[in-house]
Order: sequence, then C-alpha cells, then structure tokens
Amino acid sequence: MSKAAISLTTGLEDPERVTVAFLVAVGAAESGRETTMFLTKEAVRLAVDGVARGVACDGCPPLPTLLSRYAAAGGTMIVCGICVDAKGLDPSTFLDNARKGGSVQLWEWIGDEGATTFSY
Repeated sequence: MSKAAISLTTGLEDPERVTVAFLVAVGAAESGRETTMFLTKEAVRLAVDGVARGVACDGCPPLPTLLSRYAAAGGTMIVCGICVDAKGLDPSTFLDNARKGGSVQLWEWIGDEGATTFSY
C-alpha cells in the first residue's frame, strides 16, 4: 500500500479546510497507509498541543477528535522548520506525533517508493 502525504498550509483561519485535510489524513492512516502531514504557513500552529479545537461546521467532527484519531492510527506530522522559527513556536510544545522538519525530511520520508499526495 502506498504512503500518503497531505500538505496543509491553512490554520484555524479556515477550519473547514483544516477539517477536510485531517479527514483525508485520518482516512489514509486508519486504512493502514503510512501517512504524514506536512504543515506549513499558519498550519504549523496546529502542531502545538491544545491549539486545534472547535468544530468547523454542523455535522463536522471536532478537530481534537480528528487529531486524536490521526495519532492513534500512527499518523505523523512534519512541521516546517522555517515557519516554526518565523512564528517563534517552541517545538517542545508540539503534539507527540509532530516534529520540526522541512522539505528534506519530507523527501526522506517519501523515499524511493513515492507517495500519494494531497494539498490543502
């Protein structure tokens, strides 16, 4: 089964986009695919424990539930190091399945076998 890489640039300023990205990531991880999310721009804030909260729309699952399901299914996050530094975030406050990294770490994770990608 191929890997899944989901790129997310949006944070809580667009909770519906965040919800859709995490729904895709959860679906991939829960189906047994090795899955990572590459968080950039405002999305890097979602890696900080306790930031992703709320419900984007009627009928949408709560963001904390999606993040918990994603972590429980083995999903990981690579959090753009340049963005983390530019926003003054402390990586020690990140969720357990999130780590500071960049495009090199993303390509290393993808490896030679490739990955199905989604971008939000």
